[in-house]
Amino acid sequence: MKKFAILLLLTTVSLAGCKKLLDVNDDPNNPIDVQVSLILPPAELAISDYLYSGNANIIMQDWMQATAPNQPNPGTWNYQVYNDSFDSDWYNAYVVCMNNLYQIKLKAATTGNTNYGGISKILMAYSLAFTTDLWGDIPYSQSFNGTTLLTPVYDSQEDIYKTIQSLLDDAITDINKNYSVLPGTDDYYYSGNMDKWKRLAYTLKARYYMHLTKAPGYTAATQANLALAALANGMMADTDDLKMTYAGGGGSENPWNLTFGPVTTKVLNETFVENLRSANDPRLTKMVAPATSTGLYTGRRIGSDVGVLDTYSLGGDYYGGASASTYLMTYTEALFIKAEATHIISGAVTAQPIFTAAVTNHMNRLGIAGTDITAYLAAKGTLTTANAIQRIIEEKSTANFLSTENFNDWRRTGFPVLTPVDGALSAIPRRAMYPETELTTNPQPQQTAKVTDRVWWDTNN
Repeated sequence: MKKFAILLLLTTVSLAGCKKLLDVNDDPNNPIDVQVSLILPPAELAISDYLYSGNANIIMQDWMQATAPNQPNPGTWNYQVYNDSFDSDWYNAYVVCMNNLYQIKLKAATTGNTNYGGISKILMAYSLAFTTDLWGDIPYSQSFNGTTLLTPVYDSQEDIYKTIQSLLDDAITDINKNYSVLPGTDDYYYSGNMDKWKRLAYTLKARYYMHLTKAPGYTAATQANLALAALANGMMADTDDLKMTYAGGGGSENPWNLTFGPVTTKVLNETFVENLRSANDPRLTKMVAPATSTGLYTGRRIGSDVGVLDTYSLGGDYYGGASASTYLMTYTEALFIKAEATHIISGAVTAQPIFTAAVTNHMNRLGIAGTDITAYLAAKGTLTTANAIQRIIEEKSTANFLSTENFNDWRRTGFPVLTPVDGALSAIPRRAMYPETELTTNPQPQQTAKVTDRVWWDTNN
């Protein structure tokens, strides 16, 4: 009888509300409002999949000669690039990533949840930096207005960098308010550990300060001092890494595992492999798989004949395993930033132990024996005024394997030294072309830029 009464009550309520329900044109499969805990997880995943591991970064890794397609020329790898080569990257950066982060920020401000607000600002700063480093001037101040403003003007890259630092400062302020409600499993990166989020914010500040060491109107010493001050509150251990870990099952693989799979025919570049091999770097066997046909460690030279995939495969599971993590920002990188900034301010001798710690940290991650680490560092010799920046950036590029930061560091410092690939159609590119979708829907003067043109902060000769 009780079950019948409940059923009758539900039926009555249902019938009473029927007219009201029929009057509403809301699609239940397309909700008009979503709570922040449901927006954050896909936004974090998208940053890993589409920014850190997406199309633009795959192209950059070819330009940096870390990877190569097992295909003949021409293509983006020998610098045949068109505006529509980057359409998906612009869409993913603005629509999939930053628009959702902006919505989190608005909703967090409405509810007063400063933890979600802080996270959204940190990830917005990361996404903005990725986007402006690719294209230079980009829209932001007039963006995210829905259909009320479909043609936002482009802000200068210098203003975008000021916005990035402001977002990170605001995020730190938000986190310091110690709001009682924390994210949980919806935060794929840190599971709501706001101390780690705050340390990430300070470390990102240091990264972006160092991007401007040669920017017009900025000095290396000022930027290095700012970076060191930020790092004093930054990452303290590997457990502070900003990373996305994948389950590894079908549909849940690390995106680099798919990129290096047989369907995509992506392989390791001869330049990258030879740099490890010629330096007797013990990481060679951890990062490169030997050819099954010869047992040798080799890589593909862009422009050469198409080879056998297993000749140039990614070795080990740390970077390319199906359940491996993507490393968007690491404690290792923080140590290299500190080494470079310390060299700028205090010289090579003072930077040496920090540099040693950075190299050691990365080798420890890969399981290199202590004796091999010691032997490698001894063979490399000590830092000097003449070689410090080159040594630091070269080692950083190995430790930051597959990171977008290697393209930024190369433009900023000229290291590692690269020459154009065989069959190059131009000098090595220094930026992405503005996407075709922007040219047709939001024409701006900046869109005439070529891939060999420099973004504002790129003044290294």
